[in-house]
Amino acid sequence: MKVAVLLLCLLSLFAASTSAQTVWNTPLDSKIRFYQTTDFGVVLAATERSLYAIDSESGQRIWRRETGGISETSITPVPETDLILFSRDLGSKSRVEAVDVLAGSSLWQSDKLKGDVMQLAVDPANDLLAVVMVKNARGEGSLKRKPVLHVLQMSSGDELWKRDFDNEIEMMPSRFGEAGGEIDFTLDNYRAPLLLDGRLFLFYEGATSYDARTGKEKEREKFKINEDGLALTEADPVFNDTHVFVSGRGRIRAVNRRTGNVDWKADDLGISAEMAIVGTTLYVRTGGQFTRLRDGELESKGPYGISAIDTTSGKIKWRYKGADKGLTNFVFANANTILIADRDDLITIDANNGKAISKREHKVEKAQFVLINEASQAVVGGRDTLAAMRVGESKGSDIWRVKHKAPARGVLRIVAGVALRAAAIYFRYGGVATSALSIARGGLNLLSAANSLRWSGLKTRFGSFDLTTLASSSAQNYITRRIYAYGSIGRVPNIASRFSGLQITLPTATDIRGQIIGRAVDRVTPSSAEVRESIFDRVDPVRQIERLSSFLLKKQRLAELRANHMYFFTDLPKPYDRKGLVGVNINNGRDSRFVVIGDPDPQFVADEATSTVISADGNRLQAFGIQYR
Repeated sequence: MKVAVLLLCLLSLFAASTSAQTVWNTPLDSKIRFYQTTDFGVVLAATERSLYAIDSESGQRIWRRETGGISETSITPVPETDLILFSRDLGSKSRVEAVDVLAGSSLWQSDKLKGDVMQLAVDPANDLLAVVMVKNARGEGSLKRKPVLHVLQMSSGDELWKRDFDNEIEMMPSRFGEAGGEIDFTLDNYRAPLLLDGRLFLFYEGATSYDARTGKEKEREKFKINEDGLALTEADPVFNDTHVFVSGRGRIRAVNRRTGNVDWKADDLGISAEMAIVGTTLYVRTGGQFTRLRDGELESKGPYGISAIDTTSGKIKWRYKGADKGLTNFVFANANTILIADRDDLITIDANNGKAISKREHKVEKAQFVLINEASQAVVGGRDTLAAMRVGESKGSDIWRVKHKAPARGVLRIVAGVALRAAAIYFRYGGVATSALSIARGGLNLLSAANSLRWSGLKTRFGSFDLTTLASSSAQNYITRRIYAYGSIGRVPNIASRFSGLQITLPTATDIRGQIIGRAVDRVTPSSAEVRESIFDRVDPVRQIERLSSFLLKKQRLAELRANHMYFFTDLPKPYDRKGLVGVNINNGRDSRFVVIGDPDPQFVADEATSTVISADGNRLQAFGIQYR
């Protein structure tokens, strides 16, 4: 009898250990409409009644605002700051607020901005914020709207100038596979604005640049940005010390950073989907695989190849045209060796002359990306397969290969969406390893500095995009150690000296002519009139500093984090014997992480810093632990 009881206890413990491990389970006031993570370990979750800030480590509610039902595009993080922009319709009026993400209080409000903030660029050193707004960005099927650009003083919200777009432009659904009804639309199918050298660059109706403080137009060239209803067919701009390089209409333009003039053009390249600078050479990938706006499916578009351009003259050094349908991103194995994968082969190219060094069959169905792991191996992957091979080999066996098919049970579109989001997690946290810029360290730092001060939904709605786009855009998700402290962080005495691993700056405020007049935080009087259930109202000043310090520590951990696991949504092996996520280590091909989660909602997010996966179920937000083996 004792043996039987002991056996039952052991079986119960075994069953518990292989079931979903819920780290925390937080009930909110009504059904959850959307949620997203931030760089401070704060999850923003919107219900039908309120907006919550939740600690991703404990599930504790930090603050709540009564908002009524808001859309997913109502919340926009301001990169490298402690602020979010919160858009809200109040009857016939609209309002945009700059909100402290850690305390929930409002730093400034503006009733001149109508609609939701779709994309933005910020230049704290010059007290500038450029936001692209769209009204009524909700509908069914396809949607076109006419955006409005506003340039503001970051410290006060005062408007410096605005521009209406000439025409309506096609928008992108915030997610695919919804069963009927209206959904939120975004501008995620366009590259975000760029503030650089006192100029603002836009990439919606072609390429346009303005004087960032006055709005005086400098250069404009109109052309169709996205081809054939596809997202992000043109490359994100890159730059060196002298020029910004912009793609469009089959050509590359070199814009002088000092004068704003186009110094040269390289023509007839084709769709230029990816660019990188190594030394004095600009490498351009033409053609590839893209997300189709109407349904989120993958579509290939050529011509396919790689071109090398002299950055000083615009002269094309060489072109490689030996790729077949379905070209992936490119990556540098070293400064002289480029890797790409097409439908059938992994191709190694000499970066100096464009000649193929080797070609070998990869046998990855619908290959979508290639990366270099820590062992300097080439890893080719798709939605359900990863295979590692030696660089430069024309023959030979794989170093390792893994395959995890998505579960056959469930609604096909939902399962496919969850599977894509699972694979995309890597590019949210570890994608810098896939970039050619990881070889050119100076280029990486320069580009990351610019990209980190721009925001697009590519950073939070990454599960909607094809893996080729995510791989080629992965440097945008690089989280830096820099914080411009406009909110509560800036009011902690000597906060910068407490965290040597972070660069904490108190931004300066300017007057309308751009003259420095003082610290931004000194000009702002925070308001907490609409904040409910704030944890900061329940603790003394010392505990408040401790709480703020814990958020900064999470930010530091995220800045240091480089994920090494690609996740697959699949039927888990025994002893789990349920649906869940498998994390494959890209350095050795081992299944070393498991998340028993059953049926996560399609918006689920992974928090690598706390080793959890967060998913919503009705009015509950839940975190499931990542199990290691």
